Amino acid sequence: MIPDAPDLARLRADRRAKLNGALAHKDAAATVLLGTTNVRWATGARVVAADHGRAARLRNIAVVVNGDAVPHLFTHTPDGVPSDHPADHVHAGFDLETDSGAAALVAFVSEHLEANGRVLLDEWTMPLRRAWASRLLHVAVADAAVNLMGEVKLVKTGDELACIRAAQRLNEEAMRDVFGALHAGMRQCDLSALFLRRVFELGAHQNTVDPIWEVMADSVASGPRSVTGDVVFPTVTTDRVLSPGDVIWVDAGITLNGYDSDFGRTWIADAEPKPAQRDQFRRWKDIIDAVLAIVEPGVTGGDLVRAAVAANGGSHRPWLPHLYLAHGIGVDSAEAPFIGTDLGPDFDETIVLRPGMVFVLEPIAWADGTGGYRSEEIVAVTDDGFELLSDFHYGPYA
Repeated sequence: MIPDAPDLARLRADRRAKLNGALAHKDAAATVLLGTTNVRWATGARVVAADHGRAARLRNIAVVVNGDAVPHLFTHTPDGVPSDHPADHVHAGFDLETDSGAAALVAFVSEHLEANGRVLLDEWTMPLRRAWASRLLHVAVADAAVNLMGEVKLVKTGDELACIRAAQRLNEEAMRDVFGALHAGMRQCDLSALFLRRVFELGAHQNTVDPIWEVMADSVASGPRSVTGDVVFPTVTTDRVLSPGDVIWVDAGITLNGYDSDFGRTWIADAEPKPAQRDQFRRWKDIIDAVLAIVEPGVTGGDLVRAAVAANGGSHRPWLPHLYLAHGIGVDSAEAPFIGTDLGPDFDETIVLRPGMVFVLEPIAWADGTGGYRSEEIVAVTDDGFELLSDFHYGPYA
């Protein structure tokens, strides 16, 4: 059951408990987290108004010691620390791009490690690697991104699902205004301006995916070239002026309370879809319906891939070869599970759906001369099926 609104204090407590349980299960003495979203998941802390060019130097850092219920947080921006994070576990930030900052972090870790303890670490900086080698060379280090964070983030709590749904609803509310304003003669960047102004008026905490309004070519051959020889998407938004009949693939994402949204639809500027274009939409919808028809606990990623391919006639994977049929979403706009990737069928079979898993379906339907059709739906796996966290109309196609 997804609550109407998330309880953020409960959400943070549940994540801390899950993280500590995972450390104990893996017999790790501690984990050291540098990755932005990993630290945000572990602590709930945000980096407030971080300049992208300085983000690596002003990053938050989390050190979670096995047996300590609360992560130690090192931050340059205390305004982003949740009010319920104990003050004795909040420390001044380190600059891990300097030898002195790296040495200070290594000293802290060394003081809190038991003898022969194993550490899970998600990222290195070069100064950190040097400092670690000089003081903690005897400490075994494993990859926290692979061996810890991917696992603990995979299954969401009800509060996490409520956060994703709230972020998506905000994203979709802003997109309703953009859809209503869309007309030939506007520039792509005008759509971005309208969208970004609206999401922050509605309370978004950050823009996560720079809005994409790609005008699709009539054919693969007449569009941008790619190494796969397939449809090119996404391309960068520019000041291109929209013309009547332009088919526009839309993609955007914002963050609210630390969780991401993912919006995808296909629009047409000042025109109704032609019969062939409506056929493209119907084929896309058939693919979506075929996949959703089998979503329930125990189904594998391979099952979803086979359902999508069968609904597309059985001969071609109906998604972009450099992307996937589906990707997860949470504190990252694209995170595990990844289904239908170039890792192959055997990997897809290792993905087994469980209640609380959430993923974004993003197949495409393409035929030269139509501009194709692409949309996205966010799916949460429940005890006996699924629940959609996305809810935007399919105009002008339906």
